[in-house]
Amino acid sequence: RPMATVDAVIFAQKNGRWEVLLIQRKQEPFAGCWALPGGFIEMDEPLEAAAARELFEEAGISGIELEQVGAFGAPGRDPRGRSIGVAFWGVTEQERHSPRADDDAQDVAWFPVDALPPLAFDHGQMVAAALVARDRKH
Repeated sequence: RPMATVDAVIFAQKNGRWEVLLIQRKQEPFAGCWALPGGFIEMDEPLEAAAARELFEEAGISGIELEQVGAFGAPGRDPRGRSIGVAFWGVTEQERHSPRADDDAQDVAWFPVDALPPLAFDHGQMVAAALVARDRKH
């Protein structure tokens, strides 16, 4: 059976430039790599609630309205086994939050969307899809 995960693509503007919030992974796979805040869905948890929980647990951020981007399920996207990831996106103001790395994140930071570091898993595809969704709405 496939594993089910959620990820949060959180955007904010800084000096007229869009940035995205990333965590640096503490655990394998991809330990030390940058990734979107996210993780496994609990058995009794709605998808959006899981994304909000993971965002809070890993980056200390809450209260952001999240919208579903889509599902990502290419075989091999996760070296631990077959995995389906559902991505959500939201927009906030950086001044409203003080991100802090927690849970299985060793660091957290904002990165310009046009200058992202290499991302774990298929998170680059998730960011690209979230950018399209954001541009449709903003």
